[in-house]
Amino acid sequence: MAAPSPIPDADDRLSGCTCSRLRRLTRRVTAVYDHALAAVGLRVTQFSLLANLRGHPGLAMTDLAGRLDMDRTTLTRNLAPLIAAGWVEVTPSPEDARRRLVRITASGEETWRAARTHWRRAQGEVRSTIGDESLAVLHRLVDDTLPLFRPAEGPGDHE
Repeated sequence: MAAPSPIPDADDRLSGCTCSRLRRLTRRVTAVYDHALAAVGLRVTQFSLLANLRGHPGLAMTDLAGRLDMDRTTLTRNLAPLIAAGWVEVTPSPEDARRRLVRITASGEETWRAARTHWRRAQGEVRSTIGDESLAVLHRLVDDTLPLFRPAEGPGDHE
């Protein structure tokens, strides 16, 4: 009886749930960023929201949700602690009071700047763990694959 091959064949690498594998990796990578950002009281999802709001006088909730590939209900839930901390504010649009605009506050900008060093440390840890070549392949695969999928509309996606 021949010893089993230590390298899985292509069929083995294609079996199993892709979503589970991606979510498992995402949870582990997220934990690296969350651990680093905890020093300034942020999670990586909050850091990303602040980063996406920088340089904009106010983004419509729908536009921000689209930029983040996130439904509006999830966005609203993720914004709540940032609003409570005074790092983000939501106001009615001057053109249409039904539209709500989201903007980073001066305090939010200050928090983002303080967090940036910790984010860079997490970024470096992920890079050194994965390695430059594998990280470039991962980024390219994600960048090439994202356009193939469109976020599904769910309840709360309409403004």
